[in-house]
Amino acid sequence: MKTSDFYFDLPQELIAQHPSGVRGQDKLMLLGRKDGSVTHHFMDDLPSLILPGTLMIFNNSKVRRARCYGIKETTGRETEFMFLNQIDKDGHVWNTMVKNAKKQKPGMNYKFPDGSIGQIIESAGNDGTEFRAVKFDFVITEDWFERNGHIPLPPYIKRGDTDEDSERYQNVYAENTGSAACPTAGLHFTQKMLDCLSAKGIEREFVTLHVGLGTFLPVREDNIEDHKMHEEVFTVPEDTARKINQAKKEGRPILAVGTTSVRTLESASDDSGFVKAGTSSTHIFMYPGYKFKVVDQMFTNFHTPESTLIMLVSAFAGKENILNAYGKAIENKYRFFSYGDAMFIR
Repeated sequence: MKTSDFYFDLPQELIAQHPSGVRGQDKLMLLGRKDGSVTHHFMDDLPSLILPGTLMIFNNSKVRRARCYGIKETTGRETEFMFLNQIDKDGHVWNTMVKNAKKQKPGMNYKFPDGSIGQIIESAGNDGTEFRAVKFDFVITEDWFERNGHIPLPPYIKRGDTDEDSERYQNVYAENTGSAACPTAGLHFTQKMLDCLSAKGIEREFVTLHVGLGTFLPVREDNIEDHKMHEEVFTVPEDTARKINQAKKEGRPILAVGTTSVRTLESASDDSGFVKAGTSSTHIFMYPGYKFKVVDQMFTNFHTPESTLIMLVSAFAGKENILNAYGKAIENKYRFFSYGDAMFIR
């Protein structure tokens, strides 16, 4: 199967550069998973579209201020680092994705805004193409990121981060810090919406998957089967696993909010669909032909062409259904990507 099979032409003006004026005031497309039917709604309609007894699963990972800028000691030039995950147990060494990585070599030092110094010590991952391991002589904490970091807006948002992004590029239920990008399907949910869902008898539970390159690294292979996903760490709490397994036993739908929740649930289950609690890592890659074991319904954003995410939703609802729905979204001026509108696949 070709990567180009998942291409679609998207007008630049439909790529959302800012969040909607009020959180949750977004368009919502309902897509029939089996028949490809499309109807147009708004987020306020969501509780009426979900059956009572449905169990919704959210990813409660919190976005870290992971984009940091260091001044290279040898040139005085600013270099952008995206901090992904710590490599050592002590928190001195971090795996980063670096702009102009070929010019950033082991032994080079960089000064960050608070005066701290990081040194590249080796290439890290993926043959060293974009990645570098950066070492500090102290433990990097979340306070360090708060002092030195920026909200890691995706590259298709063509502006710097603002104070508004500190709130709006974070889910209202986010709790466990560790993501280098927001699990953005959750951005549509307000506390009022969560309360409305609860009042209708729609349960919710949480998993944690810290979003990294496994979700967002582009597919560079012509044949999608040759693409290798990077690992991401996830946790399924005991209560969440128990409630999912009980809902499956009772025939109640499991509605995953966001592709990261989907990847977590499918990775945490055995061949029979039984979900196991615990912390693990996954490099699962779902594309057409994948058989879903746990997830029955999906709430998601509109994804970039030729990405692993559009391949995942195509595996869930069929490539023709997805590309047809995306065409209708373009016709109806839906906003795309992280700050865009939403799709409910049922």
